[in-house]
Amino acid sequence: MPSQPRPTPGPGIGAPAQEPHPTATTTATGRPVRRRVLTALAAVLVWAAVATPTALVTFLDSSRQTVVAGHEAVVSPTLDGWATVHLGPFLPALRHPTPGSVGVDVELGRTPLTSYGELGQRYAFLAAQPEGQIAKVEGLVLDMALEAAVVGAVAGLVPLGLWLVLGRRRRRELVATRRRAALTGTAVTLVLVVAAVGLVRPWQGSATTPEQWSSLRSALPAGIALPQDAARVEIEGGLLTSASRRLVESAIDSYRKGLEFYQQAVDDLASVADQVRRPEEDETVAVLVSDRHDNIGMDPVARAVADLGGATVLLDAGDDTSTGSSWEAFSLESLAEAFSSYDERYLVTGNHDHGDFVAGQAADLGFTVMDGEVVEAADGIRLLGVADPRSSGLGSWRDETGLSFADVGDRLADAACAADADGQRVGTLLVHDANLGRAALERGCADLVVAGHLHDIVGPERVEGENGQVGHSFTTGTTGGAAYAVALGTKPRREATVTLLTYREGVPVGVQPLVLSPLGAWTVRPFVALED
Repeated sequence: MPSQPRPTPGPGIGAPAQEPHPTATTTATGRPVRRRVLTALAAVLVWAAVATPTALVTFLDSSRQTVVAGHEAVVSPTLDGWATVHLGPFLPALRHPTPGSVGVDVELGRTPLTSYGELGQRYAFLAAQPEGQIAKVEGLVLDMALEAAVVGAVAGLVPLGLWLVLGRRRRRELVATRRRAALTGTAVTLVLVVAAVGLVRPWQGSATTPEQWSSLRSALPAGIALPQDAARVEIEGGLLTSASRRLVESAIDSYRKGLEFYQQAVDDLASVADQVRRPEEDETVAVLVSDRHDNIGMDPVARAVADLGGATVLLDAGDDTSTGSSWEAFSLESLAEAFSSYDERYLVTGNHDHGDFVAGQAADLGFTVMDGEVVEAADGIRLLGVADPRSSGLGSWRDETGLSFADVGDRLADAACAADADGQRVGTLLVHDANLGRAALERGCADLVVAGHLHDIVGPERVEGENGQVGHSFTTGTTGGAAYAVALGTKPRREATVTLLTYREGVPVGVQPLVLSPLGAWTVRPFVALED
């Protein structure tokens, strides 16, 4: 029987698998991956090409209205690397280089002061302690930068969203036509135009030219001693008349004197350090300030006293301002900056802190503004406080109005006694006027009342309550060294006081005031134990 030819295996079952060609594998799998990578890269480039100039234009066109140096002010970012302050039509502008290429332009507006001499003195005092104002402006610039970044990021997503909305079919139709080149060219042109406009900003004319600026040192007579910190300041030469030159000279003199006085006060604390009681391991120290009345020169001094005494809590008994006006925001900003590392800062408003601006500003800066509720502070210290009824002119207790000073004192005592009855005894009543806490002490419902208002030290005074419990009343002196409601100056107008309060397991156990004289001499009063 003749042999039949064996059939050749086909591609069906049992057929040996064919090895794919290496080139075919690369082509089949590599192109989609490469396409996706290129598409993603193109999307990122398109996003960046739109987002970057949009963010830049938005940032450079931003501005914020605020209060700077006691003026209504407009703060705008720049890319000239200078912090420029325009002082008005009759005073020369000043500028100082910033650490990087981002600068800021501050246009000062209205202020309650009407004398250029008074303005010059104020500028000098603020320049001596500028940290609060610098932090405020930096915060505004950062806020504008973040807002611009968000706007740019969203704008960059717009072309990508349109690309997705068109769909694959429509995109292929566009790619297959000559419109692709036209659209690409138009997009690139628009991006370049936006970027150029953002950099040039033709709608903002330059207020000055480089030739109009000169160093502050070269603009003043050789006999004027310029502090080292002001060596890099430049002044606008176009408005530097003989009258304005005298104002600048006066302001620089005040700036130098104030800077030297308060820095020397900080340095001299070392000579009395052995007289300041340090806390034991189980004790907590609070620093008490009151009646600063805008004297920001004392803020670093108060912080130095707090550091020397081992304080970790700030108590502010009010009258941080002289009128409670918004132009005095610099006072609270300076105090907040001096104690920026403190997690616990408690405040009541005083009789000169009229209206609601001071309380609102303090809350915005991170202070706990006492409002008649018991607050638990560090290491079990319970605080209770309320604004001085005269600060608003209404005598308010929380949401109720029309109450007298005595009424508010009685309500405060009620709150303290209710807490005591619940086993939550109040360690400290923080008030502006010690008389506001008198009823609570007489009922025996609080351990200590601390206050200011009198601009002098009174106490500590021992008070035995109706229930047999003993408390104390202490009034600290004016931290700003204020005479009446005025404290701004190259040195305190009267003795300036910072007090250290010591607590053990939440109970106040001692008081120690430190007093700085107008001549710069320190007096450390003895530590007074608060005994039952």
